Amino acid sequence: MRRRFQSTFPEDRYSIAERKVKRIKSFYGHLVVYIIINCVLIGINMYNTPENESIFRIWNFSSAIFWGVGLAGHAFSVFGLNLIFGSNWEEKRIRKYMEKEKREKWE
Repeated sequence: MRRRFQSTFPEDRYSIAERKVKRIKSFYGHLVVYIIINCVLIGINMYNTPENESIFRIWNFSSAIFWGVGLAGHAFSVFGLNLIFGSNWEEKRIRKYMEKEKREKWE
């Protein structure tokens, strides 16, 4: 099993953890603002859409779409590959391949 370097100074680990928590908090703040602002904008656009037109036009959702791309980038920068692969993905894959190789060797 591979171990990462861990500082012997508790204040270093604390400051790293504090930075991570601040980044996560910043992301969730961004998410809340995204939801509130886009609900308001979509509501305004739907209210101002004439009755004979569909509310499902790209214009009504453009800010949510483009801002959503930025929000996804923010999420990726905060959570990194753990968002996609999970925290133990690499270790699980290594074990899986080792077990497969072991079975093939003994067959």
